[in-house]
Amino acid sequence: MAGRLQDKVAIVTGAGSVGAGWGNGKATAVLFAREGARVLAVDLNAEAAEETRAIIEDEGGTCTTFRADVSEAAEVEAMVQGCLDAFGRVDILHNNVGIGALGGAVQTTEEDWDRLHKVNLKSIFLCCKAVLPEMERQGGGAIVNISSVGGIRWIGIPYIAYASSKGAILQVTQSIALEYAAKGIRCNAVLPGLMDTPMIYASIADHYGDREEVAKRRNAASPTGKMGDAWDVAYAALYLASDEAKYVNGTHIIVDGGLSARAV
Repeated sequence: MAGRLQDKVAIVTGAGSVGAGWGNGKATAVLFAREGARVLAVDLNAEAAEETRAIIEDEGGTCTTFRADVSEAAEVEAMVQGCLDAFGRVDILHNNVGIGALGGAVQTTEEDWDRLHKVNLKSIFLCCKAVLPEMERQGGGAIVNISSVGGIRWIGIPYIAYASSKGAILQVTQSIALEYAAKGIRCNAVLPGLMDTPMIYASIADHYGDREEVAKRRNAASPTGKMGDAWDVAYAALYLASDEAKYVNGTHIIVDGGLSARAV
Protein backbone atom coordinates (compact mmCIF):
# COMPACT_ATOMS: atom_id res chain seq x y z
CA MET A 1 0.00 0.00 0.00
CA ALA A 2 1.52 3.29 -1.12
CA GLY A 3 0.76 6.78 0.11
CA ARG A 4 0.69 6.00 3.82
CA LEU A 5 2.02 9.50 4.54
CA GLN A 6 0.47 11.29 1.59
CA ASP A 7 0.46 15.08 1.99
CA LYS A 8 2.21 14.89 5.37
CA VAL A 9 5.28 16.96 6.25
CA ALA A 10 8.03 15.17 8.17
CA ILE A 11 11.14 16.41 9.93
CA VAL A 12 13.72 13.63 10.12
CA THR A 13 16.77 14.38 12.23
CA GLY A 14 19.95 12.42 11.68
CA ALA A 15 18.78 11.94 8.10
CA GLY A 16 22.28 11.45 6.77
CA SER A 17 24.61 8.53 7.31
CA VAL A 18 28.03 8.49 8.99
CA GLY A 19 29.40 6.13 6.33
CA ALA A 20 28.60 4.21 3.20
CA GLY A 21 25.29 2.37 3.28
CA TRP A 22 21.99 2.96 5.02
CA GLY A 23 21.67 4.44 8.48
CA ASN A 24 18.35 4.43 10.31
CA GLY A 25 17.61 8.10 9.64
CA LYS A 26 18.59 7.95 6.00
CA ALA A 27 16.37 4.92 5.36
CA THR A 28 13.48 6.50 7.27
CA ALA A 29 13.69 9.78 5.34
CA VAL A 30 13.66 7.93 2.03
CA LEU A 31 10.83 5.63 3.10
CA PHE A 32 8.72 8.53 4.36
CA ALA A 33 9.17 10.26 1.00
CA ARG A 34 8.27 7.08 -0.89
CA GLU A 35 5.03 7.03 1.10
CA GLY A 36 4.11 10.54 0.06
CA ALA A 37 5.62 12.76 2.77
CA ARG A 38 7.47 15.97 2.06
CA VAL A 39 10.67 15.62 4.08
CA LEU A 40 12.98 18.05 5.83
CA ALA A 41 16.19 16.02 6.06
CA VAL A 42 18.23 17.36 8.97
CA ASP A 43 21.80 16.43 9.80
CA LEU A 44 24.90 17.91 11.39
CA ASN A 45 26.73 16.87 8.22
CA ALA A 46 25.22 18.90 5.38
CA GLU A 47 26.77 16.67 2.72
CA ALA A 48 25.20 13.57 4.25
CA ALA A 49 21.79 15.23 4.25
CA GLU A 50 22.27 16.24 0.62
CA GLU A 51 22.98 12.63 -0.31
CA THR A 52 19.63 11.65 1.21
CA ARG A 53 17.89 14.50 -0.60
CA ALA A 54 19.38 13.40 -3.92
CA ILE A 55 18.05 9.86 -3.45
CA ILE A 56 14.57 11.15 -2.61
CA GLU A 57 14.44 13.56 -5.52
CA ASP A 58 15.81 10.98 -7.97
CA GLU A 59 12.82 8.83 -6.98
CA GLY A 60 10.41 11.69 -7.60
CA GLY A 61 9.93 12.68 -3.97
CA THR A 62 10.13 16.06 -2.25
CA CYS A 63 12.94 16.87 0.19
CA THR A 64 14.66 19.93 1.56
CA THR A 65 17.79 19.73 3.69
CA PHE A 66 18.72 21.63 6.82
CA ARG A 67 22.05 21.57 8.60
CA ALA A 68 21.62 21.69 12.38
CA ASP A 69 23.09 20.54 15.67
CA VAL A 70 19.85 19.45 17.31
CA SER A 71 21.42 19.52 20.76
CA GLU A 72 21.45 23.33 20.51
CA ALA A 73 18.18 25.16 21.12
CA ALA A 74 18.75 28.02 18.68
CA GLU A 75 19.55 25.63 15.85
CA VAL A 76 16.48 23.52 16.61
CA GLU A 77 14.25 26.59 16.55
CA ALA A 78 15.77 27.59 13.21
CA MET A 79 15.19 24.06 11.92
CA VAL A 80 11.49 24.14 12.75
CA GLN A 81 11.13 27.59 11.21
CA GLY A 82 12.92 26.28 8.13
CA CYS A 83 10.36 23.49 7.85
CA LEU A 84 7.48 25.96 8.20
CA ASP A 85 9.03 28.24 5.59
CA ALA A 86 9.47 25.35 3.16
CA PHE A 87 6.28 23.39 3.73
CA GLY A 88 3.97 25.42 5.96
CA ARG A 89 3.42 22.81 8.68
CA VAL A 90 4.94 19.89 10.65
CA ASP A 91 2.95 16.67 10.82
CA ILE A 92 5.70 14.24 11.82
CA LEU A 93 8.81 14.63 13.94
CA HIS A 94 11.22 11.73 13.73
CA ASN A 95 13.99 12.05 16.35
CA ASN A 96 16.82 9.83 15.16
CA VAL A 97 20.03 11.51 16.33
CA GLY A 98 22.21 9.40 18.60
CA ILE A 99 25.80 8.53 19.42
CA GLY A 100 27.54 5.95 21.59
CA ALA A 101 30.59 5.73 23.82
CA LEU A 102 31.94 2.56 25.37
CA GLY A 103 32.55 2.45 29.08
CA GLY A 104 31.09 1.34 32.39
CA ALA A 105 30.47 3.40 35.52
CA VAL A 106 34.16 3.72 36.34
CA GLN A 107 35.60 4.02 32.83
CA THR A 108 33.10 6.55 31.45
CA THR A 109 34.36 10.10 31.73
CA GLU A 110 32.18 12.93 32.93
CA GLU A 111 32.68 14.56 29.54
CA ASP A 112 31.39 11.48 27.69
CA TRP A 113 28.43 11.18 30.05
CA ASP A 114 27.44 14.81 29.44
CA ARG A 115 28.04 14.59 25.69
CA LEU A 116 25.88 11.50 25.19
CA HIS A 117 23.00 12.85 27.22
CA LYS A 118 23.16 16.14 25.37
CA VAL A 119 23.15 14.52 21.93
CA ASN A 120 20.88 11.53 22.61
CA LEU A 121 18.40 12.97 25.11
CA LYS A 122 18.52 16.76 25.18
CA SER A 123 18.13 16.83 21.40
CA ILE A 124 14.80 15.02 21.66
CA PHE A 125 13.62 17.37 24.40
CA LEU A 126 14.57 20.42 22.33
CA CYS A 127 13.01 19.13 19.11
CA CYS A 128 9.77 18.20 20.85
CA LYS A 129 9.71 21.51 22.71
CA ALA A 130 9.98 23.39 19.42
CA VAL A 131 7.56 21.25 17.39
CA LEU A 132 4.76 20.62 19.88
CA PRO A 133 3.31 24.16 19.77
CA GLU A 134 3.10 23.89 15.97
CA MET A 135 1.40 20.50 16.12
CA GLU A 136 -1.01 21.79 18.75
CA ARG A 137 -1.95 24.74 16.53
CA GLN A 138 -2.53 22.34 13.65
CA GLY A 139 -4.67 20.06 15.80
CA GLY A 140 -2.44 16.99 15.72
CA GLY A 141 0.78 15.30 14.82
CA ALA A 142 2.99 12.26 15.39
CA ILE A 143 6.38 12.05 17.10
CA VAL A 144 8.61 9.01 16.76
CA ASN A 145 11.69 8.79 18.99
CA ILE A 146 14.52 6.33 18.37
CA SER A 147 15.60 4.68 21.60
CA SER A 148 17.33 1.27 21.82
CA VAL A 149 17.00 -2.13 23.47
CA GLY A 150 20.05 -0.86 25.36
CA GLY A 151 17.61 1.34 27.24
CA ILE A 152 15.83 -1.70 28.71
CA ARG A 153 18.44 -4.50 28.63
CA TRP A 154 22.15 -5.13 29.13
CA ILE A 155 23.49 -5.57 25.60
CA GLY A 156 26.68 -7.41 26.37
CA ILE A 157 29.18 -4.57 26.46
CA PRO A 158 29.72 -1.71 28.95
CA TYR A 159 27.66 1.17 27.56
CA ILE A 160 26.35 2.96 30.65
CA ALA A 161 25.97 6.50 29.29
CA TYR A 162 24.33 5.23 26.10
CA ALA A 163 21.99 2.93 28.04
CA SER A 164 21.04 5.71 30.45
CA SER A 165 20.23 8.17 27.69
CA LYS A 166 18.20 5.62 25.73
CA GLY A 167 16.25 4.55 28.80
CA ALA A 168 15.38 8.15 29.57
CA ILE A 169 13.99 8.60 26.07
CA LEU A 170 11.22 6.14 26.95
CA GLN A 171 10.08 8.26 29.88
CA VAL A 172 10.22 11.44 27.80
CA THR A 173 8.11 9.65 25.19
CA GLN A 174 5.46 8.60 27.68
CA SER A 175 5.35 12.01 29.34
CA ILE A 176 4.74 13.81 26.06
CA ALA A 177 2.26 11.16 24.89
CA LEU A 178 0.01 11.57 27.92
CA GLU A 179 0.28 15.32 28.16
CA TYR A 180 -0.74 15.83 24.53
CA ALA A 181 -3.02 12.84 23.88
CA ALA A 182 -6.21 14.89 24.07
CA LYS A 183 -4.75 17.38 21.60
CA GLY A 184 -4.38 14.85 18.82
CA ILE A 185 -0.63 14.44 19.19
CA ARG A 186 0.88 10.97 19.54
CA CYS A 187 4.38 10.17 20.76
CA ASN A 188 5.95 6.71 20.48
CA ALA A 189 9.38 5.13 20.32
CA VAL A 190 11.23 2.51 18.32
CA LEU A 191 13.82 0.35 20.08
CA PRO A 192 16.32 -1.10 17.60
CA GLY A 193 18.46 -4.04 18.61
CA LEU A 194 21.56 -5.28 16.81
CA MET A 195 21.36 -3.41 13.52
CA ASP A 196 23.77 -3.48 10.60
CA THR A 197 24.30 0.24 10.04
CA PRO A 198 27.37 2.42 9.47
CA MET A 199 27.05 3.90 12.96
CA ILE A 200 27.80 0.65 14.80
CA TYR A 201 31.09 0.16 12.98
CA ALA A 202 32.08 3.71 13.83
CA SER A 203 31.13 3.43 17.51
CA ILE A 204 32.17 -0.03 18.74
CA ALA A 205 34.95 -1.18 16.43
CA ASP A 206 37.50 -0.23 19.08
CA HIS A 207 35.92 -2.79 21.42
CA TYR A 208 35.46 -5.69 19.00
CA GLY A 209 38.17 -5.07 16.42
CA ASP A 210 37.72 -4.67 12.66
CA ARG A 211 34.48 -4.48 10.71
CA GLU A 212 34.35 -8.20 9.99
CA GLU A 213 34.77 -9.08 13.66
CA VAL A 214 32.06 -6.61 14.66
CA ALA A 215 29.63 -8.14 12.17
CA LYS A 216 30.54 -11.70 13.17
CA ARG A 217 29.96 -11.10 16.87
CA ARG A 218 26.73 -9.16 16.40
CA ASN A 219 25.29 -11.70 13.98
CA ALA A 220 26.11 -14.50 16.41
CA ALA A 221 24.44 -12.61 19.28
CA SER A 222 21.14 -12.27 17.43
CA PRO A 223 18.49 -14.99 17.87
CA THR A 224 17.98 -14.88 14.09
CA GLY A 225 21.67 -15.42 13.38
CA LYS A 226 22.00 -12.05 11.68
CA MET A 227 21.59 -8.40 12.46
CA GLY A 228 18.64 -6.34 11.32
CA ASP A 229 19.08 -3.36 9.04
CA ALA A 230 18.02 0.25 8.76
CA TRP A 231 14.89 -0.63 6.79
CA ASP A 232 13.58 -2.71 9.68
CA VAL A 233 13.73 0.40 11.84
CA ALA A 234 12.32 2.61 9.09
CA TYR A 235 9.23 0.46 8.57
CA ALA A 236 8.47 0.46 12.30
CA ALA A 237 8.80 4.25 12.31
CA LEU A 238 6.56 4.48 9.25
CA TYR A 239 3.78 2.62 11.03
CA LEU A 240 3.99 4.82 14.11
CA ALA A 241 4.06 8.00 12.02
CA SER A 242 1.10 6.94 9.87
CA ASP A 243 -2.61 7.25 10.57
CA GLU A 244 -2.71 3.44 10.81
CA ALA A 245 -1.34 3.98 14.31
CA LYS A 246 -3.93 6.60 15.24
CA TYR A 247 -4.70 4.84 18.55
CA VAL A 248 -1.11 3.90 19.36
CA ASN A 249 0.34 6.32 21.88
CA GLY A 250 2.93 6.33 24.65
CA THR A 251 4.36 2.95 23.76
CA HIS A 252 7.29 1.45 21.88
CA ILE A 253 8.04 -1.08 19.19
CA ILE A 254 11.04 -3.34 19.74
CA VAL A 255 12.90 -4.20 16.53
CA ASP A 256 15.53 -6.69 17.64
CA GLY A 257 14.79 -10.12 16.18
CA GLY A 258 13.79 -11.36 19.63
CA LEU A 259 16.98 -10.35 21.43
CA SER A 260 15.26 -8.68 24.38
CA ALA A 261 12.88 -11.64 24.81
CA ARG A 262 15.72 -14.09 25.37
CA ALA A 263 16.49 -15.11 28.95
CA VAL A 264 20.24 -15.59 28.37
